[in-house]
Amino acid sequence: MIIVDEEKEKYAAAEKLLAEMESALDLPALASRRAELEEKQNAEGFWNDLHEAQNVNREIARIDAKTQGFAKLKQRLEDAGALIMLVEEDGDEESKAELDAELDELAASLQELRLQTLLTGKYDANDAIVTLHAGAGGTEAQDWVSMLYRMYTRYCERKGYKTEELDLLAGDEAGIKSVTFSVAGDYAYGYLKAEKGVHRLVRISPFDSNARRHTSFASVEVVPEVEDAGEIVIRPEDLKVDTYRSGGAGGQHVNKTDSAVRITHLPTGIVVQCQNERSQIQNREQAMKMLTSKLIELREREQAEKEAALKGDLKKIEWGSQIRSYVFCPYTMVKDHRTGWETSNVTAVMDGDIEPFINEYLKRSKGL
Repeated sequence: MIIVDEEKEKYAAAEKLLAEMESALDLPALASRRAELEEKQNAEGFWNDLHEAQNVNREIARIDAKTQGFAKLKQRLEDAGALIMLVEEDGDEESKAELDAELDELAASLQELRLQTLLTGKYDANDAIVTLHAGAGGTEAQDWVSMLYRMYTRYCERKGYKTEELDLLAGDEAGIKSVTFSVAGDYAYGYLKAEKGVHRLVRISPFDSNARRHTSFASVEVVPEVEDAGEIVIRPEDLKVDTYRSGGAGGQHVNKTDSAVRITHLPTGIVVQCQNERSQIQNREQAMKMLTSKLIELREREQAEKEAALKGDLKKIEWGSQIRSYVFCPYTMVKDHRTGWETSNVTAVMDGDIEPFINEYLKRSKGL
């Protein structure tokens, strides 16, 4: 007879988490919402508004992903319970190892779905626009931006997200002064909003001939990509539009036509620019989308600050504050200052393994 006490504990923990998730998901409410969306799908003229039709279909797909994902996990848990009994009665060490692996995979899948239940913000399900800016420090800070850019693109690859570079200003000697890129995928904004803030790097600079230790900073901005701005109104007279020559890495149009666009929103001072597309018209359209997203993020931020002030809780909202340190020397550590989560595996983090930091932030933000 094989002893499976540890496996039974894992099963009990998974069973408890599944029950919590069932309550958090509110399956009856999801079913009701899906029925409403199906009515819209079946209505005459549904495809007349292509954008709205696509939004409806995307929301249905997200609901299905949650409900079907939950159903699959529930079935896997039932199967694991049956497997525990089989292993306990007639199993061997090999079957016990297989059971262990299945329970560990099940726990990871449950945690992933659980995190999605935390993403309930108005724009959490949206795509995202991410901008990285080098802080003071010249070449060292600009190299830090290029390292972060690689880290985020690797993270997006792991998540199955699609990234597209919208604007990039290269450093004078090396690295990147600033870069803006879009991230397309379910809950891209919901996850990446955890990265907003200042990121600090401590290392021996490869650009210092005396091999001294340097501290560099870079800021990360994340806004939701919003197609339908709703109540956001952008007046033409509030815009200053400049065109300039694209500074890309090659191609017949680079540095030959003023196709890149920079738009300044005069009332707020927000500046956006795009040089990714071939034509000035396309770059202007993309820049306007970026401006809309930033204005929405500004509105949401101001509303959150007002609510926090009413609650006497303003100090807890530190927009743009330092959130994480990456120490390469004299020891290796990446630490999130908001949650206390840390790891010594700097290499893995810089290769895109930032999900534990994001997960801890999301849980902490929900008081878990």
